[in-house]
Amino acid sequence: MYPHHPSDPFRPGAPPAYWVGPRHLAGDDGRLYDAVADSLAGFGWTSLTVVRGRRELDEPLEDHQVLRSTVLHISRDALRWAQWVLPDEPFHLGGLPIAWQVSARSDASSPLADWSAYFTPDVPGEVITDFLSALDECGQPTTLPAGPEAVLDAATAHGWLRDADQPRAVAIHPTFTSRLSLAEAPSLIQDADPRALTAEAEGLGAMGWQAWAEPAMSAPYLWAASFSASVPHGLVAAFASSLSSTAPVLRRVLPESTRDQLLCAPAS
Repeated sequence: MYPHHPSDPFRPGAPPAYWVGPRHLAGDDGRLYDAVADSLAGFGWTSLTVVRGRRELDEPLEDHQVLRSTVLHISRDALRWAQWVLPDEPFHLGGLPIAWQVSARSDASSPLADWSAYFTPDVPGEVITDFLSALDECGQPTTLPAGPEAVLDAATAHGWLRDADQPRAVAIHPTFTSRLSLAEAPSLIQDADPRALTAEAEGLGAMGWQAWAEPAMSAPYLWAASFSASVPHGLVAAFASSLSSTAPVLRRVLPESTRDQLLCAPAS
């Protein structure tokens, strides 16, 4: 499924499985599409696959390449959807390509999303699934009553710390390897808030929750996630709760950059 994970970790003779923690550094096991898509199918979402063909001039028919492009998963009420966009060379977040884009709207007749959330490879599949589960279960995906404190409370309930300088906007893992921050959304983040399109140089644009894992100071990010300004805080809280959970996750493939920071126990 991934350019950087060409092998199937569950093939015969694959490495043994381990229970791994902390989950925010455990990666996606090389199967982020399958883990999330299976969950969406369980929710009853419909999937559509856009297939593109690529053929060079005078190329023999047997050499014709068929490429899978965006896979779109749509909820039963058509108010929410998730796109697997990694094969389409999407824009980058924290130097990493976007793998999943999740969006929602308040009116099924509108062609535009009210908000979007973005996840790069190595965001743990369990965390994206928990976010999507909360999205699937909420009645109206664009208006939930929770405020930003819900996100911080969800993380600190599992031992994360509020940042001393920004206690109302930032939560950090005690090892300083992962962070949740309410900050200006990066460029290209889609949102119905007009400030997302008209941010001025002298002022802040639309504010949304941002999350990332940085295994060591100034090291490349392991993963990044971005929530546009209109993503309900209650949904981001579900993401924060799952990300900060102390429950181990099952893994066969460990990220190289965090291998030495993980605790592993044989699964059998």
